[in-house]
Amino acid sequence: MASRPFPVLYCARVADNEQAPFRFGVNLLGFTSHEELTAKVREAERLGYDVVCIPDHLGFPAPFPSLVAAARATSRVRLGTFVLNTAFYNPVLLARDVASTDRLVDGRLDLGLGTGYVESEFDRAGIPFPTPGKRIDHLKHTIAELRRAFDELEPAPAQRPTPPLLLGGHGDRMLRLAAREADIVGFTGHSYTPSGLVVANAEEMDERVAFVRKEAGDRADELEFNLLVQRVVVTDDRAAALEKLSREFFDIPADTLGQVPYLLVGTLDEIAEQVRAHRARYGITYFTVLDNAMTDFAAVFDRLR
Repeated sequence: MASRPFPVLYCARVADNEQAPFRFGVNLLGFTSHEELTAKVREAERLGYDVVCIPDHLGFPAPFPSLVAAARATSRVRLGTFVLNTAFYNPVLLARDVASTDRLVDGRLDLGLGTGYVESEFDRAGIPFPTPGKRIDHLKHTIAELRRAFDELEPAPAQRPTPPLLLGGHGDRMLRLAAREADIVGFTGHSYTPSGLVVANAEEMDERVAFVRKEAGDRADELEFNLLVQRVVVTDDRAAALEKLSREFFDIPADTLGQVPYLLVGTLDEIAEQVRAHRARYGITYFTVLDNAMTDFAAVFDRLR
């Protein structure tokens, strides 16, 4: 039976953030066959990634069978959901799937849970699209039911009492829930409002991190902080790259984007320095990128380890 890796292996908030080890993950969005998935996860492991994740969206492969297939093709990387839409799941049946998957992947599962946010997916599934508050309430209920079920299930998860739990977001309610319930707190760095996309600059990230630590109380130093990196751009001309990104990101000014933590832009040395700066300033040590950035981001690993 595997034990949970927290807090000894992955704790982000050690006394000196600048000495805390990094973890790097990749979220696999695009594969259509067993062969393609196998090739991607093997390449991720070869490049030095610590975690391979699968999202949960209609139109993409199902997470649990994909993770089991990924486990058969790898030996070291942890395997995560990033993140499950809990509105689509009965909590007790989800507990069964999580426990079985954790055993089939030899105790390498990281369990990322979310509320779901794509209204069209709810429509396709024939499920009502609740308010954000009600979706968070269901997520909170799901977490409680999972923990209760894991105590009763046979077979139980390989990791006891549960696989490591990742919860993330940007607003107060989600980050409060993450601070109190999660092992890994994910900072998405942006949110959508009726007026458009709102991005978190450095000062807002300071406030969000402080909010989580306050809400976590005595357990704050046991948490690992994760950042979902939306774009990695390796370039010798950072200013020009930010101007181009400005046009892609709803005309958000380039100087504003240059302060956004979830964009990594510059030379390999500059990107490595940005990652180190995020660790020192925010305590973030676990960085997840999308699979289209998998190779570019891996090129900085030898500068960070």
